[in-house]
This record gives sequence, structure tokens and C-alpha cells, in this order.
Amino acid sequence: MNKISINPANNDYCPQTLFLYGTYDEVGKADFGLFCWFSYTWEHELGVMACIGGEKLTKDNIHKQKVFSAGLVTESLLPLADYLGTTDGRDPEKMNIDVEIEKGRVLPVPVLAASPVTYELEVKQFIPMGDGEVMLCRIRNVLQDESLASGTGSSTEKLASIAPVQTTCERYFSWSGSNLGAWGEPRKKLNR
Repeated sequence: MNKISINPANNDYCPQTLFLYGTYDEVGKADFGLFCWFSYTWEHELGVMACIGGEKLTKDNIHKQKVFSAGLVTESLLPLADYLGTTDGRDPEKMNIDVEIEKGRVLPVPVLAASPVTYELEVKQFIPMGDGEVMLCRIRNVLQDESLASGTGSSTEKLASIAPVQTTCERYFSWSGSNLGAWGEPRKKLNR
């Protein structure tokens, strides 16, 4: 296989799983933002490393509260996730949508009821990176659909049943690689 050198700012063909980060503002209003720079760390226990680039309400709220939720985005959640990810958090109408939000079980964070896996995260360290920021987080709780913890079905079958969404090349893809649309397209299917 021949390889060529490309601009290092291009991360095409490196798919990343999507998460909706949930925060509360200072008056207790929930907000969710869509992010993909999310991975795991190990320091005596499993942790999360998350990054947010640029100025975002989500990042401001995380700085104030030091906690947030991270809900896995699935194919059924994609129209909502795309809407939440392409609508500015400072738009006062952004969260005027029909969505079921629960409270975290361990931390004061909003949780999307429809996400099959949600982390409740506490930031232990902020690492500034130019206009972005890496957050090293402790996992304080994992809310998981009970069907995923059952003894029936293989992990492959369970993963296929929840259908997580990935992104790369400014597009969304199913876990199996099917094209689910360009950024900004799935939101058009959202019933508001």
C-alpha cells in the first residue's frame, strides 16, 4: 500500500464516535452539545478524556459546574443530535424542543433518556490547548440500558442493536459504515 503525506489538520478517515454532552447553566436550564473528541484514559481507574474546541456554551457550563454527562449518539438519536450540534447554545430557543431529559443519578447533570449509554463525568483537570481544551474526567456513574447488561446476545449483537453513530469527512456514518448524511442534514427529520 503506497502512502502519501497530507496536511496534519485533516482527520478524514479516522472515524470518531459521537456523544451529546449535557450541562446545566447557572439557573438550572439544560443544554446539550454534540462532540466527537472523546476517548478513555487510565490512572488507577478508567477515566475519560474529552476535548472541546472554540467558544461554546457547553464549555462555559462545564467550567462553572466541573461536571457533565456524555450520552452515546445512536442512529435513532441522530436527528436530535445533529440539531443540538448545529444550533448555537446561546440561542434562547435551542432547547425549546420535545426531548425527555432526566437527572443524573450521581452528579447534577442532565441526561437524555433515549441514549442507551451515558457517562456522568467530573472534570479533574483542564488542559488548555490554544482555542481548544482537553478535560480529564473521572467517571462517577454509567447509566446503561438494562438490555445491554443482560446475559442474552453477544456483544456484537448488542452493539448492532443500539447502532452508535460515527463521524468523519463532515458526514455521519452507521457503525457498519452506511452513510447517514452530511452534518446539518439529519436535523431536517427532527419533529419540533
